[in-house]
Amino acid sequence: MGDEDTRYMELALEEASKGLGRTSPNPAVGAVVVQNCEVVGRGYHKKAGTAHAEVNALADAGERAAGGTLYVTLEPCNHTGRTPPCTRAILASGLSRVVIGMADPNPLVTGGGADFLKAQGLEVRSGVLEDRCRALNYPFIKHSATGWPWVIIKAAVSLDGKITLRPRQGEAISGPESHRSVHELRNRVDAILIGVETAIIDNPSLTTRLADVENRRDPVRVILDTSLRLSETSRLLNQDSPAETLVICGQEAPEDKAALLAERGATVCRLPRQQDGRIDLRALLALLGKRNITTLLVEGGARVHGAFYSQHLFDELWLYYAPFLAGDLGTPLVSGYALPGRDDAPILTKVSVQRLGNDILYRAFRRQAFVTG
Repeated sequence: MGDEDTRYMELALEEASKGLGRTSPNPAVGAVVVQNCEVVGRGYHKKAGTAHAEVNALADAGERAAGGTLYVTLEPCNHTGRTPPCTRAILASGLSRVVIGMADPNPLVTGGGADFLKAQGLEVRSGVLEDRCRALNYPFIKHSATGWPWVIIKAAVSLDGKITLRPRQGEAISGPESHRSVHELRNRVDAILIGVETAIIDNPSLTTRLADVENRRDPVRVILDTSLRLSETSRLLNQDSPAETLVICGQEAPEDKAALLAERGATVCRLPRQQDGRIDLRALLALLGKRNITTLLVEGGARVHGAFYSQHLFDELWLYYAPFLAGDLGTPLVSGYALPGRDDAPILTKVSVQRLGNDILYRAFRRQAFVTG
């Protein structure tokens, strides 16, 4: 039964992956119903406020669910939120067994769904492919535990670690395969962040540009702009995109400029500043978490990268290395940061390397991220 459970949980994970980037602040969850070694129902959670994966899989199975086994990547809920408890639907279906990938990380409900189903006489097995189920939902796990989003630092760099060829000059570093990977990543995150210097120099749109128009989504745009230097004519405020643009400024930023940006459709948020005059990033992450942003993609520039890295306020690193050296005039990946000693560096783990055309994608996780994520 163990090998079969693994095989069917892999199918549930495939279902769950269909909801990535669409379910915040809920997790991506998948489920399959199996009857006599045949998959008779499939489902995944499509969007917060809609039916959960278990309900969709059971609806797909219909009467064939009775006496069968449900495989679900996350423990079924046993409380009423925006939808009824999934445990009630499971009981009503006549299932005899439930296999769970991972427990619900919410400390108020962990174990509640599994314990309830056991108490009702169902056979319950938990922890099947647990690591893979957790990896699918690191942002949800962290947000549940801390209230903060999962933070990904992303940059395209030359082999000598430069993000531009010349100072204050925006130009593509990586190749087309990397560009597509970046937009696929944008399509899965809730928000994307840059500093005002990058906004002024590059005048980016920060949208998702993929060929599949129906299944692409723009993330919320977050601009760190302590003194409100962003121009009201910026592309960020003058484009056809349904995503919100948040401009984060200091508490003493000029009221008239804030009103002007608001007229252009921006949401201006005032936050306290640190001793160095920069926006308090911890206050920022708390604000974004309260707005149900569970994944934040930090795209720079160098001072922003340096701030998140030096304060250990990132969970994951994505670096797209292009096959050339930029030389002395290039802008470094980070600025405003100097490592005191090797032992002071954030410890990176789960390192992977992927070839993308002529580029190399280096991915790693900050080890301490797994304390809560």
